[in-house]
Amino acid sequence: MGIHHVDLVVSSLERSLPFYRELLGPLGWHGISEVEGERGETIWYLSGRDCSIGLREAQSGTQEYDRYSIGLHHLAIEVASHAAVDERAEWLRANGALLESEPQEYTYMPGYYAVFFYDPDGMKLEILHVPALAA
Repeated sequence: MGIHHVDLVVSSLERSLPFYRELLGPLGWHGISEVEGERGETIWYLSGRDCSIGLREAQSGTQEYDRYSIGLHHLAIEVASHAAVDERAEWLRANGALLESEPQEYTYMPGYYAVFFYDPDGMKLEILHVPALAA
């Protein structure tokens, strides 16, 4: 058992849905479905192998995202290789996304390789690869 889905509230589905589809599609997130939310809003679910990310448009007052306020600090997406991290970082740069850091190894655990960046609303995201440890 694990995390089934995470829903993110975005300021504009028109802007964020293409960003997330183009970011995640090459990583194997090919599923997409539309669901009606509890307030009648449309939620778009992008599905990977074991988890989905839902995008819904903000209904409350517009606020700037603050990852140090209550809520999601950042979302980390694991990929199969360092090359996949590098390729997505190149895509991010080519599409004008703000990178917090270039792809590099971090000391969180041996071989932890990641790029940190921001979505169109300033939410912090991470794409990472950690090699399988030998048994």
